[in-house]
Amino acid sequence: MESGNDFSTRPGADDAEVRRRIRKANITILIVPFLLVLITFLFWYQTWFGRKLPDQEMMQYLTDTSAPHKTQHALAQLSDLIAAGDPSAKRWYPQLLALAASKESQFRLEAAWAMGQDNHSEEFHQALRKLVDDPAPMVRANAALALVRFGDAAGDTELRSMLEPFTIDAPAAGVIKFRMNVQDNVRNGTIIARIRPAGSDQQQDVVSPVGGTIRRFLAPEGSTVAPGGGVAVISPDEGQVVETLRALYLVGQPDDLADVDRFARGAPGMSDRVRAQAQETARAIRERQAKVKG
Repeated sequence: MESGNDFSTRPGADDAEVRRRIRKANITILIVPFLLVLITFLFWYQTWFGRKLPDQEMMQYLTDTSAPHKTQHALAQLSDLIAAGDPSAKRWYPQLLALAASKESQFRLEAAWAMGQDNHSEEFHQALRKLVDDPAPMVRANAALALVRFGDAAGDTELRSMLEPFTIDAPAAGVIKFRMNVQDNVRNGTIIARIRPAGSDQQQDVVSPVGGTIRRFLAPEGSTVAPGGGVAVISPDEGQVVETLRALYLVGQPDDLADVDRFARGAPGMSDRVRAQAQETARAIRERQAKVKG
């Protein structure tokens, strides 16, 4: 009786043909995992912001925002070029200014950071002055930090608020269910809860517009919240506090001292690095204040 196995030696079967089939099967076994690895690598390579974009792709992604991650990639590379003093970056300044006025907050956020890399551009300076009043907190924060590079204290109020806890409000009425816990770290865009309106199967995300640590919840789990009602309080993360204190070291005003001194005394959850920077910042502000009075 003949075996159903293609690789069995049947009466009259040619040995060379059997070996050919075995080699073909072995190659197939090797190719499949190779292709899986290759596809994974290509996906990573296409989405990795460290990949250098050629000029054609830079222009395409800065102009066509239909693929947001590609536009973000181009913005990150443009920011690096500007920071490095590469004169070729100026060819894309018009696209950068257009993205600073985009409806998409993530583009405005990254554009604000990129514009801060060239503190000789008056167009960037004026665009940042507009963005410091942006409705998105992180855009305002980046604009305020970028303005410091221009020696402009127009973002002082925003810098001071960056040292304060941020309250997230409910975007709609309904029953709230939290997806995070107190003391969890969050990033800009993290979903911390979902709200289900009465009589609806649809849920609305409660998204953190800032990064930091969940300090406390303002509504009990499963309770009904009103639109605009407080949901959670986010404490600023250490990196943000340090950058803000460094900015205030340069442009801080006497009105900022109360918040700076709070960190100079040692704030809960903050390292000695924060306290040392706060002490230096407070000293610089007081010295400027003394010079003005003198």
